[in-house]
Amino acid sequence: MGIDLPLLWAVIIIFGIMMYVVMDGFDLGIGILFPFVKDDRDRDVMMNTVAPVWDGNETWLVLGGAALFGAFPLAYSVVLSALYLPLILMLVGLIFRGVAFEFRFKAKEDKRHIWDKAFIGGSVAATFFQGVALGAFIDGLPVVNRQFAGGSLDWLTPFTLFCGLALVVAYALLGCTWLIMKTEGKLQLQMHDLARPLAYVVLAVIGVVSIWTPLAHAEIAARWFTLPNLFWFLPVPILVLVTMYGLLRAVARNAHYTPFLLTLVLIFLGYSGLGISLWPNIVPPSISIWDAAAPPQSQGFMLVGTLFIIPFILGYTFWSYYVFRGKVTHEDGYH
Repeated sequence: MGIDLPLLWAVIIIFGIMMYVVMDGFDLGIGILFPFVKDDRDRDVMMNTVAPVWDGNETWLVLGGAALFGAFPLAYSVVLSALYLPLILMLVGLIFRGVAFEFRFKAKEDKRHIWDKAFIGGSVAATFFQGVALGAFIDGLPVVNRQFAGGSLDWLTPFTLFCGLALVVAYALLGCTWLIMKTEGKLQLQMHDLARPLAYVVLAVIGVVSIWTPLAHAEIAARWFTLPNLFWFLPVPILVLVTMYGLLRAVARNAHYTPFLLTLVLIFLGYSGLGISLWPNIVPPSISIWDAAAPPQSQGFMLVGTLFIIPFILGYTFWSYYVFRGKVTHEDGYH
C-alpha cells in the first residue's frame, strides 16, 4: 500500500503550525503583558527569559508556509489571496517586535520607552492579526475555478475580530505562565496574580467561539453534534474544563511549572477542536487536502529534504532551551 502523501504533508504542516503557536505564543505574550509591568528592571527580566531563543521560533512559521506552498499550491494561492492584508499586518507586527527587541537593550534610558511601545504594539498587532486570519479561515474562503472569488475585505467580520482578541488573551496567558516558570520574586508573584483573571477570560472566549462557530456554520454543527460523533468528540470540551480547573488550582498553590504545562495542554485542545471542525478541508468549506495537493512527484521530492531537516530543527530547538533552562534574574543580561 502506497504512502498517502497529502495526509503526511498535512500532518507536517499541522505540526509546524502547532510548534509555532506554542513557541512564539509565549514570546508574543510577553509583549502583550508589558503594559501590566511598570518596573524597567522587571521588563528587562521578561525579555531576557526569551532573549536566547526568540528569533528561532519563527523557523516553524517559515516551515509551515514553505510546506503549504510546495505541497498544496492551490491552498497557498487561495489563502494568501484571501488573507494578504491581515497576513501582511501580522508580518509588520513581527518586524516591529523583532526590531524593538534588539534596539531596546541598546537604547539610552530616556529613549527606551519608544522601543517598549514598539515591542507592545508589534506583539499585539502580530497576535491580533494571526487571530483575525484564523477566524477568516474558519469562516471559509469562496473559490471558483480554483481561484479565490471573494473581496479584499471579506476577512473583516465581527467573528474574525473576536478571534483576534481571543488569541491576544490566549497568548497573554501563555506568556504569563511562562514568566511564572522562568522568574522569581516580585515579578513571579505579579504573574501569579494576573494568571487567574486571564484564565477565566480565556475560558470565556473559548466558550464564545465554541458556541459561535457551530451556530454560524451548519456543517461544523453537524460534525460536532450528530451521533456517533458527539460521543467521539465530547472528551475535548470535558478535557478543556478539567485542564482549566487544574490550571487554576496550580496558580492558587503558587506552582512554578504546572501552570505553563497546563496552558500548553489548553492550547493543544483548542487546536484539536479546530482540527475536528475543519478536517479534512485545507481551504474551508469544501477543498480537501487531496483536492489541493501538488503532484505526487513534487510532494515526494520535497519530503526527502523535509524529513532530513526537521530532526535538526527539533535538535537545536531542544538544545537551546536546555542550555538556557532555569530561572532568569535581574543579574542576567542580553548582549
